[in-house]
Order: sequence, then structure tokens, then C-alpha cells
Amino acid sequence: MRTILLLVTVLLSFLNITAQNQVERWRIYEIVLNGNSKGNPFTDVQLSAKFSNGEQEKMVSGFYDGNGIYKIRFMPQVIGSWTFTTSSNLKSLNNKKGKFVCFSNKVNNHGPVIVKDTLNFSYSDNKPYFPFGTTCYAWVHQGDSLAELTLKTLSNGYFNKMRMCIFPKDYDWNKKEPLLYPFEGKALANWDFSRFNPAYFQNIEKRIAQLDSLGIEADLIVFHPYDRWGFSKMDRMTDDLYINYIISRFAAYKNVWWSMANEYDFMRDKKMEDWNHYIQLFAEKDPYNHLRSIHNGSVMYDQTNPLLTHVSIQNEDTYRAKELRIRYKKPIIYDECRYEGNINWSWGNLTALDMVNKFWRGVTNGGYVGHGETYLTENPIKWGNKSDAEMWWSKGGILRGQSQERIKFLKNILESAPGYLTPVVNYDYWMPYSALAYKDEYFLNYYNMDQPRCQIVNLPKNSKYKAEIINGWDMTITPVEGEFSGKSLIQLPQKPLTAIRFTKIVN
Repeated sequence: MRTILLLVTVLLSFLNITAQNQVERWRIYEIVLNGNSKGNPFTDVQLSAKFSNGEQEKMVSGFYDGNGIYKIRFMPQVIGSWTFTTSSNLKSLNNKKGKFVCFSNKVNNHGPVIVKDTLNFSYSDNKPYFPFGTTCYAWVHQGDSLAELTLKTLSNGYFNKMRMCIFPKDYDWNKKEPLLYPFEGKALANWDFSRFNPAYFQNIEKRIAQLDSLGIEADLIVFHPYDRWGFSKMDRMTDDLYINYIISRFAAYKNVWWSMANEYDFMRDKKMEDWNHYIQLFAEKDPYNHLRSIHNGSVMYDQTNPLLTHVSIQNEDTYRAKELRIRYKKPIIYDECRYEGNINWSWGNLTALDMVNKFWRGVTNGGYVGHGETYLTENPIKWGNKSDAEMWWSKGGILRGQSQERIKFLKNILESAPGYLTPVVNYDYWMPYSALAYKDEYFLNYYNMDQPRCQIVNLPKNSKYKAEIINGWDMTITPVEGEFSGKSLIQLPQKPLTAIRFTKIVN
């Protein structure tokens, strides 16, 4: 088999085509074709390939990558032998054929994240996934030095999802021009929206792959309103060209998510029918059905849209996750609940204690919460250009806050639970806390910022449990002496961010 595959690769090279002879499941199989660059290759040339393993077929669109090079990327989801045949209106790219083998995924490759049992997430290999994300809007546009520092910070394992903009961002502390632009033309004056700049998208691909190497999902923000270049005001035809291009380039990366917008309702040039169209376009064109969401400013999008895989929210009331799970019947992520920081905007001056509390309240009500940090190293009260200020939320780099280690602590608690936890709904009495449970085996009660001296809890009467006091700020887990069953009284340490964990004792 290995000899045959080698011969296939050699034969393909004579046909102006280069391709691998094998690929790991959920990794990228890439076909590289040499063509010409006459006219406008981005609009004049149609390129796709049909991949087949004998039982299923996938049609995948290709793209122009500059310098006469065309590429088709495919993420095989089934191990075994595959064949492909290209289709193109350019003769030199048409009817190219090849074979390859998809081998089993390695231990650290769990595949794309998907929705699991309506209200949760898992990887494609069924490993549970709990999103603990952060926001670094423009980190991909800062150059290698700062990006490498960002990746070094992320390597500490605080987060497993990153919200990031495809287009550059213009806002306070985001005034510096990006190193590259997505289109050919003259900055701020005359873009050719029909011609992409491949180097711009190659840089983003590099960052997506680097995040994947750290086990981090890339939540790609497709549009946003903070713009001085005209990218937020492109017409529908240009938007479609752009969306098709990024799907062709990025969709084969297993860690990609699609976020239609950051604060869609602040983009005054887009109508509701535009957003419905974009969601439909991603659902139809993405061969792998990556996760899709849309993020709000002040007006919530209709999250009942069946093409949205989960609910992405900007709102600080994370305790409402339990209510929204019931309403939308989808996983709930508070991607923005305000940020830990010291800036003069109210959305960016949470204390670390407040940020950690919002995480605990969201998680123990059945949702997920996103982190962000907006510490200004200069005088936070002084109003100025702020163009060169380094801030995690805008450019990445280092984290100056105190919430990230405590978020990681909560993440580890959730990941160590025996299964997906469900919010406890008890209408028999009023609970001054939020609670999660796994069957009758595991309970996690959280007491918010309150500091009670003790708490009565109702446990199943026919089982015995061990109890542990968890403090989300001190990051401590302290066993409680004794065994507990039925109505039980637990003494608490009178500290904020306190939780109790009960685990069933199995004889």
C-alpha cells in the first residue's frame, strides 16, 4: 500500500498537483495545484473537489492562494481509503485525481467540537468539552513578537476558546494600523474588494493552527462594527465572496467556530435579512458544520434560529443561564459578561473577584462564561489616543489580572466531574444558592458572594455522601468530617465564592 501511495504522489507531481498520501483523521488534507493568474483568479476561477471513501462523498471548494497557486483543503472524518477528483472551469485544474489514506487520530486529537445532547458540548470523539474562553479581538494583527507572547500566556491552560476578529479592529486602544490588510488596494482610500490578500489570511491560519496546538478553539468573528477601513459596510455580493473565501480557507481546521458578528446590532448598514442570509450561507457551505453563533450588543438576536448551534450572549447576568437553557434548548455561553480591568468604561472595570463570581454563577446555573481583561498600564482615568496601549482584550500579550488562575481552577472542577452536570430545580423551598447535579452521585452548590455561617442542604435520604468546602478565590478544597444524608447542616467558612461539593459514597 505504501508503495502505491508513493507512486500516486509522484504521478500527481507530473500533473501540476501536489498532495499528501496520508493524513490523520480530523487533520488537513491539502491539494496544491499550479495554474495561471490571468484576469482575477478570485472571481474568474471556480475550483472544487469531490472526496469519496466509497460510502460517503464530500464536495469541498478550493481557493486561490496567490502566485498562481490554488489549494483545496479537506478534513476527513472517517478513517480508511479516500479518492478525490477536482472540478474547475480552468483546464489546468480540472479533472485531477488522487488517492490517500486517513489514519486514526492520535491521543491528543479529539476532533471538532460539536453540540452534545442539546445543551452541552463535546469533541467529535465524545470527550466532553466545557468552553472556558477569553477574548483577544486583534491579537492576530499585532505581529509575531506580541503573538508569541500571547501564545506563551495561553499555554498556561487558563482557557480553551479564543474569540478573535478576522478583520482588524478600530476602537480605543486599537488605533495602530495592522501589518497586513485583507484586500488589495490602498488603505483607507481605494480597496479592490474583489481581490483578497492571501498573506493576510495565511497569517490568520498560522494563528488558528497555533491555538489548535494548545487545545484552544478559534471562535472567528466574521463581522464587527469597529471599523475605519470600510469592511463593515461592504455590500451583500462582497460579503458573500468573503464568506465563501474564508470557508474555503479555514473550515478544514478542526478548531474553527463561526461567530457571525461581535455586536451585530451595532452594524447599522446590515439588515436582519442580511444576518439570516449569512447564517444560512455558513450552514450550507461549510462541509463540516462547524459551530455557529451570533453575538449581540443591546438587542438579542432571535436565538431560536435552528441554524445557530448555540447561544452567544453579551450580558452580565450570568445566573440567568438556567432560564435561557429552557427557553432556547441550546448551550448557553456568556461570551461577554464585562471584563476584569481598570479602564473608564463600565464594561471594562470589574474586579477579579466580580469576574470569578460571574463565572461560578454562570456555570452553576448550567451555562458557560467568557473572560476578558482590560487593564491599562498607564493612567486609567486620563483620556487620550490610547493607540499604543497594550491590553489583553485588544492585542493579547500578558495577563495582569487575578481571575485567570481562579477560572482555571473552576474549569478543572467541572472537567473532573463524573459527567455533564444539570442545574438543580427545586420548587419545594427557596434556595439562596445555585446548584448542579449528576444523577444522585454528585452535587455542587455555590453561594455567590454571600458569606453564610452555615447551610442546610437536602440530599437523597437513601445514600451517603462525603462533603468538601471549595473556595473559588483561595482555590482550596477542604474535606468536611463525617458523612451526610437527607437534610444536612454544613458549617461554612464565611468567605465569598464558597461552594460545597457532595460526592456519593459507594460501598
